[in-house]
Amino acid sequence: MVSFKPGDPAAVEELFEQIAPRYDQLNDLLSFGLHRLWKRQAIAWLQPRSGQQLIDLCCGTGDLALVLAARVRPGGSVLGIDAAAAPLAVAARRGAAQPWLPLRWQHGDALATGLTSASCDGAVIAYGLRNLADPGAGLRELRRLLRDGGRAAVLDFNRPSGVAARFQRLYLRRLVVPTAEQFGIPEHYAYLEDSLQRFPTGPQQEALARQAGFSAARHRPLAGGLMGLLELVA
Repeated sequence: MVSFKPGDPAAVEELFEQIAPRYDQLNDLLSFGLHRLWKRQAIAWLQPRSGQQLIDLCCGTGDLALVLAARVRPGGSVLGIDAAAAPLAVAARRGAAQPWLPLRWQHGDALATGLTSASCDGAVIAYGLRNLADPGAGLRELRRLLRDGGRAAVLDFNRPSGVAARFQRLYLRRLVVPTAEQFGIPEHYAYLEDSLQRFPTGPQQEALARQAGFSAARHRPLAGGLMGLLELVA
């Protein structure tokens, strides 16, 4: 079995390169389609409007970027950035099927995008912050890119306690990994539980965001505490 070490940029990139062709199908199966609802909640917080310049960091196969691009027309644009080329290629194909959407894609590092400071009105990260080598550095880069008053939404697994934590472990061990095994990639999803052990809790994420310079930070549990939405204002 291949070992994927959480927080190792090369390992995380390799993981997403390999699962890209099946990523969207697995997301639908493993969340019973609910990931789309959680993403809509992230978008509701962001409040995208026509004319805005938005960024989707760790954009994966482009789910959020595609929805946001429809919201910022006319005059706006969305830039999707990901470190893994394979999911980015999937995103580009999906965008090409809707050429009227104001979309751009960039192969790059969410910790060092190379973009101009204060160059965007809003940003999202869905299931990406947990995979960064340094989540705090990721939040600092996110803050650097936002104009004052800009909003950001960070959606990811939560680190619950008590009954919710036990249910999450059962969900990962009894549903996620066995389902991934049917696709021939159990090791890719077995890493999820390990990645959660090093991921900051909701209150810790709020503290990191404030240290990064955000004026407001609120972590809101979703799905009975299994997921979390970090709502930020620059």
